[in-house]
Amino acid sequence: MLDWMTKWFKPAPPRDALGHRGENMAARHLRNQGYKIIERNFRCEVGEVDIIAREGKTLVFVEVKTRAYDDPMPEDQVNEVKRHQLTKAARYYLSRYGTPQPPARFDVVAIVWPSGRDPQIRHTPDAFEATF
Repeated sequence: MLDWMTKWFKPAPPRDALGHRGENMAARHLRNQGYKIIERNFRCEVGEVDIIAREGKTLVFVEVKTRAYDDPMPEDQVNEVKRHQLTKAARYYLSRYGTPQPPARFDVVAIVWPSGRDPQIRHTPDAFEATF
């Protein structure tokens, strides 16, 4: 009887398990490319950044988009509103450094991960400019 009850009362899987797996895959991909991961899921009052990394002397603010299908393309989900929110969060993060601030850029890592198949990773360095 206990087995029957545990099947009914299992903890629910994380709401966005695919997104979490995608962020882990993106971090691994960036490390394999020589990036040093500084922080993941940076949150502040003005927004959130999935991954903050360093490539050489450049700070890289990375937005990760993971989808099960490639239509629409995950990269296309980083719209003007999202770019503006990322810019605000990045400026907040950079304000910790005082002046002069290190060079910075915005990358997008898109992951298409259909169920039961291997993921496809597309990394776009310098994907967009700061919005202000």
